[in-house]
Amino acid sequence: MENRGLRGQHEKPQQHKINEQIKVATVRVVGENVTAGVYPLREALAMAEAAGADLVEISPTAEPPVCRIIDYSKFLYQLKKKQKEIKAKSVKVVVKEIRFGPQTDEHDFNFKLKHAVEFLQEGAKVRAYVFFRGRSILFKDQGTTLLERFTSALEEYGKIESPPKLEGKKMIVVIAPKK
Repeated sequence: MENRGLRGQHEKPQQHKINEQIKVATVRVVGENVTAGVYPLREALAMAEAAGADLVEISPTAEPPVCRIIDYSKFLYQLKKKQKEIKAKSVKVVVKEIRFGPQTDEHDFNFKLKHAVEFLQEGAKVRAYVFFRGRSILFKDQGTTLLERFTSALEEYGKIESPPKLEGKKMIVVIAPKK
C-alpha cells in the first residue's frame, strides 16, 4: 500500500526566509555577539556560518531587510513563547445571560438579581433579557420597567453598556462589571 499525500502534511510552510532563501543584495544584521550594521548578503551569510547559526529574515519590508543571526529553531521557540505569553495575558470576556418573563414576580427577580451581582463581582458581563411569548409582546412597557429596575439595582456593581432595546421577541440590556 502506498502512503500518498501524507508526507509533509503536518509541516507548516516557513514564515521567515533563512540563509539561501534570502534574495536581496544587502541586509541589516542584528543579533547577539554580532556587530550590527548593513552588510552584503554573502558577508552576512559568512558571519552566520562562522557563528554556527542561521541568518533569519525578521523584517522583510524594512529597507534594507533586517536579519538576525540566531539558531532558527531557537528563534521559533522564542516566538512561540512570546505568543503564548500574549495569549495568557489577554482577558477573556465571559457573558452570562439572565432571562426574565414580562410578569416575573418579586422572588424570582431577587433570585436572579443575586446571581447577576455574583457574575459581575466575578468579572463577567451580564446580558439580561425579557422574553416575550406570543401576545405578551403587547406588554413592552412591563419589560422596560423590569429591566430598568434590574439595572438600577446593579448600579453599584456594574455599568450599563447598552440601554434596554427590543430585538425581535427579546428586550435586552447588557451590563459590564465596574473595575
